[in-house]
Amino acid sequence: MRRQHLVAFAGVGVAAMAVAAGIRSVLSHQAAIARRRIGKPLGEHSLDSDRLWRPSLGGDPIELLLLGDSLAAGLGAERRKQTLGGRLAKGLARRLGRPVHLRTAAVVGSESPDLAAQLADLPDDYAPHVAVIVVGGNDVTHRIAVAVSTQHLRDAILRLRRRGTEVVVGTCPDLGALRPVPQPLRRLVSSMSRRLAEAQTETALAAGARPVDLRRAVGPMFFDDPDAMFSMDRFHPSPLGYRRTAEALLSTVCLAAETALSSRLQVQH
Repeated sequence: MRRQHLVAFAGVGVAAMAVAAGIRSVLSHQAAIARRRIGKPLGEHSLDSDRLWRPSLGGDPIELLLLGDSLAAGLGAERRKQTLGGRLAKGLARRLGRPVHLRTAAVVGSESPDLAAQLADLPDDYAPHVAVIVVGGNDVTHRIAVAVSTQHLRDAILRLRRRGTEVVVGTCPDLGALRPVPQPLRRLVSSMSRRLAEAQTETALAAGARPVDLRRAVGPMFFDDPDAMFSMDRFHPSPLGYRRTAEALLSTVCLAAETALSSRLQVQH
């Protein structure tokens, strides 16, 4: 009987391995299909939107930093004022009545482990009032472990906090909205992106940052109207997609800026 049980267990194990291998093969094939469908029609470089926004308002500018991936860099926008950074800078200047100096350290194609290099490239004496981090989509598509992603996010937040910077984290969007990705891979990356977003929220709060759940705030818009919300590659946001994403982030960015300005004013006095 023992020998029969061992043979049976071995047979189950072999069958399970075969099923797992089959699933990996299907998902790999579907990933290749998605890459071909998306391609790189937008190139790999976003518009340069770094400048002083609304200088006519007068006063010392608010320093705004953008870190992260192509969404933070604004790939897919047609004009620099349509990038995420440009929209946030304009909105922040309008609400607080001060000019905003934007610096974009985000790089197209970045993953959470790349945040350290983006921070390392900044001047040693640079201390922005607010930093906005949007990262995670590439972590999901490149299958980076959630624990690895969140550790790098935590390190970046803590480094910024030591500079006296308030940090806003736009959590990973729901990749289930990507129509070029076939099923069942789309369901899988949707689930993976949700888990990462939840972990990013917990990490941000624990490290002293302010998370914004982009999946809940703008995800339904990308699901309901993908033709309007996505750019021509059906992967990166369109100008309207960036507008809605900036609107979701703006209130939190303004609160962070007000906190930073107040804190530094108290230090000066």
